[in-house]
Amino acid sequence: MSKLAERNCQPCRAGSPPVDASARPVLLAQLTGWSIEQADGMDQLGAQFTFANFAKALAFANRVGELAEAADHHPRIVLEWGKVEVRWWTHAIGGLHENDFIMAARTSAAFNAGFNN
Repeated sequence: MSKLAERNCQPCRAGSPPVDASARPVLLAQLTGWSIEQADGMDQLGAQFTFANFAKALAFANRVGELAEAADHHPRIVLEWGKVEVRWWTHAIGGLHENDFIMAARTSAAFNAGFNN
């Protein structure tokens, strides 16, 4: 698990500061396969994960859901046959918070721990 994935998510509410523009490349460099994308008028972290079948994709989507519930921070998850798209952003601030990078790292760690074969 990456050091980023081991950090704790901090409570975030409207008015919390987004990740500083200079910190974004540093945090993004710690994530493999993730990119910052514009969607719905705000920056979001996005990645796609591929699987051999629907059952494995579903199991991974459920695992990401468990991680989200544990952190009380929830992504957009799109499930298709053999593919899961995950997007993290912080609704309360309309963009990216450090929590989004932490959860992206945890998502990747979950994939690498048992879903990438």
